[in-house]
Amino acid sequence: MKKAKIAQYDSIYNLGQLKASGYQSKSVKVEVRNNLIRTIQEKENPFVGIMGYEDTVIPDTERALLSQHNILFLGLRGQAKTRMARQMIDLLDEYIPVIAGSEVNDDPFKPLSRYAHDLIAEKGDDTPIEWVHRTARYGEKLATPDVSVADLIGDIDPIKAANLKLSFSDEKVIHYGIIPRSNRGIFVINELPDLQARIQVALFNILQEGDIQIRGFKLRMPLDILFVFTANPEDYTNRGSIVTPLKDRIESQILTHYPKNIETSLAITEQEANILPAQKERVNISDLVKRIIEQVAFEARSNEYVDRKSGVSARLTIAALENAVSSAERRAIIHNETSTQVWISDLTGIIPAITGKIELVYEGEQEGPYQVAVNLIDKSVRNLFIQFFPNPEQAKKRRNTGKKSTEEVAVNENPYKMITRWFDGGNHIELLLDMKDAAKIETLYQVDGLYALVKKHYPHANANENALLMEFVLHGLAAYSMISKKSIDGKLSFNDLMGSMMNFENLGTEEEEEDI
Repeated sequence: MKKAKIAQYDSIYNLGQLKASGYQSKSVKVEVRNNLIRTIQEKENPFVGIMGYEDTVIPDTERALLSQHNILFLGLRGQAKTRMARQMIDLLDEYIPVIAGSEVNDDPFKPLSRYAHDLIAEKGDDTPIEWVHRTARYGEKLATPDVSVADLIGDIDPIKAANLKLSFSDEKVIHYGIIPRSNRGIFVINELPDLQARIQVALFNILQEGDIQIRGFKLRMPLDILFVFTANPEDYTNRGSIVTPLKDRIESQILTHYPKNIETSLAITEQEANILPAQKERVNISDLVKRIIEQVAFEARSNEYVDRKSGVSARLTIAALENAVSSAERRAIIHNETSTQVWISDLTGIIPAITGKIELVYEGEQEGPYQVAVNLIDKSVRNLFIQFFPNPEQAKKRRNTGKKSTEEVAVNENPYKMITRWFDGGNHIELLLDMKDAAKIETLYQVDGLYALVKKHYPHANANENALLMEFVLHGLAAYSMISKKSIDGKLSFNDLMGSMMNFENLGTEEEEEDI
């Protein structure tokens, strides 16, 4: 800590000067409440960069802080619980005075520690004062099974006792834990259920009366702390739980959630993804590809193979976007291309980001994480495809029935007929994952009707957008089982559906004959 030159308190360095200034101390919860009121009145956002919570979590949090409550954020992984807590320091006063050298931020007008009492008794109004910035008034601890009462509350320090030649009964030998050191500030415990039950019990008095208990000392230290806890509902069944009396002492429990729509999810990913300037210059990523990536998270959160209780973090789409850009960048580096775009086929590169961010149920483990990730991408393409092009299911129904009225023929003719007919004629294309852009575009133009379809629906698209949409159509038709798609040895092969099935059956027959 250092003496701060701030406004009217720039010359206040001892207790006497502080008294003469008319300074009035207030509790941390009153500080937060007063500053939040000012923030609301001035139409400012106290939680900058937190998206999707404007009508839910943020109003609930503001109500809790106005009520001077301790808070429990309850929600699945990757729901900005810790970020919300950390931003609360902006609601503290910029500086507060403390007794110089105090380990527990002693209020000069309401000292707690033996050190502060003895110093004031010795020096009176000459007791030195320090000004602490709000950024130094935040403490945070990740709850793990090895956290002890000594870590959080404190214990006797035998080394201090030996150095000072003091008895273990002297309060000066106490080593204060992280909670007392966060006095007059905000203290956060992340993943509260992971804290052992006996350690949770040690928090009872602190939350209710503000007291701490250290070994056999008769202490009465009414700590002034705003507590914020975070917890994942999964923890209640898999690893631990919050003991009921402790939960009862936390006045406000606020439920967090994932983004409720693609637009919010897109904004979060755009804000958080670490795309380097060099990558932005070299790689263009379309809104279409970004939406497919976001859709993967939405699909995963409702997928039968993914454990819904565990949740799917927003970190999935952030890492996936970074991987997608890097996949395109790698391809450009290989071919010494100065610019490129993220193709649909580049989404193969986001599979590691998916497999590392989802927890699978038993059936998902049987399916395999790689295949589950591939299926999630395919489902994302399928669901987004009908937002850009006509629904292939309707075309399939018309093709299967073979019965169409004159009006249907005129208005609802199968828009994919020329494309599927080209594949049905025995044609196929192969797209290498590390293919040059020019070669990929040339290959796509080989498919009859593909360019015409895209141009009909997007007449103002430029050359790169046309090519991307053409590839998107192939992936979409494969997702709707109108053509087949296979990924083998770093390439994607598109064929007619029936021909692929026949080739597979023939391959099996040939293998059987060889065995014979």
